[in-house]
Amino acid sequence: MLESMLRVRRFEERCVELYSAARIRGFMHLYIGEEAVAVGVNEALTDDDAVVSTYREHGHALARGVPAEAIMAEMFGKVTGCSRGRGGSMHLFDVGRRFYGGNAIVGGGLPLAAGLALADRMTGRNRVTCCFFGDGAFAEGEFHETANLAALWQLPLLLVCENNLYAMGTALARHQAQTDLALRAAAYGMVSWAVDGMDVFAVEDAARRASEGVRAGTGPHFLEMHTYRFRAHSMYDSDRYRDKAEIEHWKERDPVEGLVRRLQDAKELSDKARTTLEDRLAAEIDAAVEAAEQAPEEPVEDLLKYVTSPVEVTRP
Repeated sequence: MLESMLRVRRFEERCVELYSAARIRGFMHLYIGEEAVAVGVNEALTDDDAVVSTYREHGHALARGVPAEAIMAEMFGKVTGCSRGRGGSMHLFDVGRRFYGGNAIVGGGLPLAAGLALADRMTGRNRVTCCFFGDGAFAEGEFHETANLAALWQLPLLLVCENNLYAMGTALARHQAQTDLALRAAAYGMVSWAVDGMDVFAVEDAARRASEGVRAGTGPHFLEMHTYRFRAHSMYDSDRYRDKAEIEHWKERDPVEGLVRRLQDAKELSDKARTTLEDRLAAEIDAAVEAAEQAPEEPVEDLLKYVTSPVEVTRP
């Protein structure tokens, strides 16, 4: 789990450098600070399960096993990217790993996740569909419609709300009268509880218990992950709506360094082992950047491919 969390952290830090150098363009939302959620939840899922994500999905994709090379190429707009360079940062996709986005619309992944879960229930497949979304999406109609139908139809759906306290620049208490999101989700008749999203062990344990409950046929489960993004909402965000002391307070609970300390205290991680791990991940990310730089762009004549698909209509 430490390796996976460090991979996310170092990948995102490299993305900052590349974006600042105009090598990556468009919108980009970083996952720095929330690594324990993606890694802990994915530890509890199987390869047959499905994951539906948000526009802040680099960490989810990496934790799911999507190669750093394919993600980096996607953000460079190259055909070797996981979405052939057409989606960019907010539209990562890997059907082979059952990673269904990367969805740029706030809350847009929720109905898709309900559809995947419904398909599994109707075909008798004992799989979990895990949907990540933020506290801002909780305020959208898509969440409430999805939660209602999921509970009504007892869908095998794991709803993971990454509550980082801000919907873009709006604090949770400024747009929600009741800020206990797990309590509100429970009103739909689903099992719900809050989790320390800065502790990867707490996340993994909660996700495992929740996924086991979903597999047992007890309907959808809701986990409210209390977490925090250390960087601004996006690379375009000036981040003037948060008190700097608040950010520093949360950084004291850095999930990556917290896990390092626990492993070191347990004599399970030496300084040499961490250095070796860091060097290996740095080489992996360097190779991903190099491959992305060398990869071809899509030929102009192919730009209309995959946009539409011909359908033969048989008329009576």
